[in-house]
Amino acid sequence: MTANTEERSGQTGKIWDRFAEGYAKSPIGDMEAYQKKLEITQKYLRKDMQVLEYGCGTGGTSLIHAPYVKHILATDISGKMLEIAKTKQQEADVKNVEFRQTSIDQLELPKESQDVVLGLSILHLLKNRDEAIAKTHQWLKPGGLFVTSTVCIGEMGAGAKFFIKALLPVGQFFGFAPHVSALTKADLKESLVKTGFSIEYEWQPKDDAAVFIIGKKADK
Repeated sequence: MTANTEERSGQTGKIWDRFAEGYAKSPIGDMEAYQKKLEITQKYLRKDMQVLEYGCGTGGTSLIHAPYVKHILATDISGKMLEIAKTKQQEADVKNVEFRQTSIDQLELPKESQDVVLGLSILHLLKNRDEAIAKTHQWLKPGGLFVTSTVCIGEMGAGAKFFIKALLPVGQFFGFAPHVSALTKADLKESLVKTGFSIEYEWQPKDDAAVFIIGKKADK
């Protein structure tokens, strides 16, 4: 990892630190869709599984899935987000989740060490999306699963596109806003397939909602 990459990671972490308390207090926008994604994911989970979640935020999803697997490594770039996550963990008395502050660039794991990787509400925030997907594929065991939920702003209305092209760069220039990609569902699926994933499951509750995809790494 280069010094420039480390510096960018630190800057991005500070941006999300500012959002942490508000993010933790904000209600989930579509609880019904969130619950369905949890239920679908849990159908694939087993008690002997090693799971990685990157971009875990305040840790809620990892803590919910914890009883269904052996261990979860939950990472995020924001220390403030993880402080809240660890408080939740103590309150819930969950022992098999490890929270770690790191970026995807910095994270080093053995190849083929994970049964499932969760990348929820994160891929559209990455400048190096294809590199992250490639690392995910390397970390997964043969037959392993990549569970994603991604906002495809490129398919949203004119207002969202105007925000991305005109307003967001101003916030980014002053260090108040993170990177956001205006990718489409086709972009996302192409990235997954060219990396070696097959699309195991796909669901989108409505046209302007995040697309939920489970990609599978081929068995040997």
